[in-house]
Amino acid sequence: MDAPDLKAPQHYINRELSFLEFNQRVLDQAFDETVPLLERLRFLCISCSNLDEFFEIRVAGLKQLQELGGGQLAADALSVPEQLAAIHDRTTRLVDDQYRCLNELLLPKLAREGVPLLGRSDWSREQSEWLEQYFERDIEPVLSPLGLDPARPFPRIQNKSLNFIVRLEGKDAFNRDSELAIVQAPRSLPRVVPLPGAGATRACVLLSTIMQAFVHKLFTGIRVIGCYQFRVTRNSDLFVDDEEIDDLRRALEGELAHRRYGAAVRLETSSDCPEDMVKFLQAQFASNGLDTYPVAGPVNLNRLSAVYDLVQRPDLKYPIFTPGIPKRLVGSTDLFACIRQKDILLHHPYQSFAPVMDFVRQAAADPQVLAIKQTLYRAGHDSPLVDALVAAANAGKDVTVIVELRARFDEEANIELSNRLQEAGAHVMYGVVGYKTHAKLALVVRREASGIRRYCHLGTGNYHPRTARQYTDYGLLTCDDEIGADVHELFLQLTSLTQTPKLNRLTQSPFGMHEMVLEKLAREAEHARAGRPARVIAKMNALVDPQAIEALYRASRAGVSIELIVRGVCALRPGVPGVSENITVRSIVGRFLEHSRVFYFENGGEPDMFCASADWMERNFFRRVEVAFPIRRPEHRARILRDLEICLKDNCQAWLLQADGHYERIRRGKERAVNAQAELLAAYAAGPTMAV
Repeated sequence: MDAPDLKAPQHYINRELSFLEFNQRVLDQAFDETVPLLERLRFLCISCSNLDEFFEIRVAGLKQLQELGGGQLAADALSVPEQLAAIHDRTTRLVDDQYRCLNELLLPKLAREGVPLLGRSDWSREQSEWLEQYFERDIEPVLSPLGLDPARPFPRIQNKSLNFIVRLEGKDAFNRDSELAIVQAPRSLPRVVPLPGAGATRACVLLSTIMQAFVHKLFTGIRVIGCYQFRVTRNSDLFVDDEEIDDLRRALEGELAHRRYGAAVRLETSSDCPEDMVKFLQAQFASNGLDTYPVAGPVNLNRLSAVYDLVQRPDLKYPIFTPGIPKRLVGSTDLFACIRQKDILLHHPYQSFAPVMDFVRQAAADPQVLAIKQTLYRAGHDSPLVDALVAAANAGKDVTVIVELRARFDEEANIELSNRLQEAGAHVMYGVVGYKTHAKLALVVRREASGIRRYCHLGTGNYHPRTARQYTDYGLLTCDDEIGADVHELFLQLTSLTQTPKLNRLTQSPFGMHEMVLEKLAREAEHARAGRPARVIAKMNALVDPQAIEALYRASRAGVSIELIVRGVCALRPGVPGVSENITVRSIVGRFLEHSRVFYFENGGEPDMFCASADWMERNFFRRVEVAFPIRRPEHRARILRDLEICLKDNCQAWLLQADGHYERIRRGKERAVNAQAELLAAYAAGPTMAV
């Protein structure tokens, strides 16, 4: 039989549709009765936030390609117009599910639990009076209703802002006919308003509900016939011509101001909005039916996340946990001595992020430390790590920070922290022109009795204390000489003008990581053909790179057992006879965002294992600075392999990708329930752990 064409479109799943399937899995957590109620609401909000970003970036990019003439076919041979049509069809079903979840499940359950989100018909006389006063006191003074006529054109509408189109009847003070007006809700106003009351049963009302109830107060002497919500999503991908700028920070600051008014890519309207008004809005935004989504409720469900924070009901949330600490760090005040004793492997959020922060804090305060170098991709506002770097710079240490200004939607925060660091005297660089610096590296240079020693932290996740409690990631603290020399070379490459360094232990994108992955997969295929142990376990956020997928197909055809744990987008089609029958793909969606990247190769009984900052995507292999680091200590490899095996046994929150591209939730039947995240939490987070 002839070998199959591994590049054939039928062997690939469309990237955009795969993302929407992932978002459906997130939304399904909101339907899951075993998830605490307020956490279900949070999952609903996350699915909406994900969808916003998808339109702002991915759909916006497709629309730009369409305007330019179409672009290349996707890996599954869909053209750009075909992809946009398929996206609209799938998104329509997803949005319908979101509002069904809200209206039929979550709102009634919240009301039964004593935390109702009240509609206008639910208000008591006292509540109505209080809300009217609230409108007059806190809302009306900041509103600027905009009548529409030839002298007053349709206003600029900010990206994802809450707006109302109001139909009017009557004449204004100048005897002009009043027909339409736009009312914009300023971003300064809270979208969820708690009603007066004490205790956990405090009710809330949406700002949109209040504004619709009292909008008539804005139009004295004019009759309000109808008031309807709408929201516009705009292209939010920043464009900076790397070859035409001399100051990346100033260029990005200029682009950020334009992000609010990029090209419209989606129009959301309330489902009761009359057809003629929908068409009017479509005309204002050069929109069409494929861009328009009527919704049966508030136009921005993500704003309901405020309810989660307002309602203090621990019984409706996940139980609070205390991250574990490696046993030999408990009671120790000298982290550097612990690292000299033996490398420290951390698994967040099950284990605390505190040792990573202590690593930088102790370095900042240690008189023996000469220099600190660190990459920052996402650190967040008011970052304690940035505080420590500022303290180190103020103490006279040589501090160098590679800040990635183009970390999507964190650009403004990163500009702010780069300003703070520069004011303290730190050397701040913005990476390499044309490449995002996504590697997670920290280097401390310390003078000791034996000479200069380098201490390093390498991770799969960002230096962000808040997300370190929400995302699963691995981090390694080491003073290994070869790794230290490699990290030193990488920082030289990022801050200076050098050739590609020859690395001892680390592998770097865009130089060598792609080749390493392909070589390791080819080696596993050779082992399988020779009858030696051959197995691959790869855990990542996304699998899209066509060459990596081909290499996986070839390894599968050679008999390699391949188990992939891919949280989000996956373009590989598993279980295809003669192509990928030895490949399984599962996705785990649960309390924590699965974020760690781990690559395990059986290698004929002499395993190789790497943790990395990179997914298997073309952008990570070729357009980003990424780092993969080996897990060399046998006990660390055994730990991570145990963690992976638990994930592979999950039958509570795992989904299995089918050959036809859809996901089926794994059902345990009569088997013992295995919730990987819960088991890892129990293993690591119940006080000091035995993990080394």
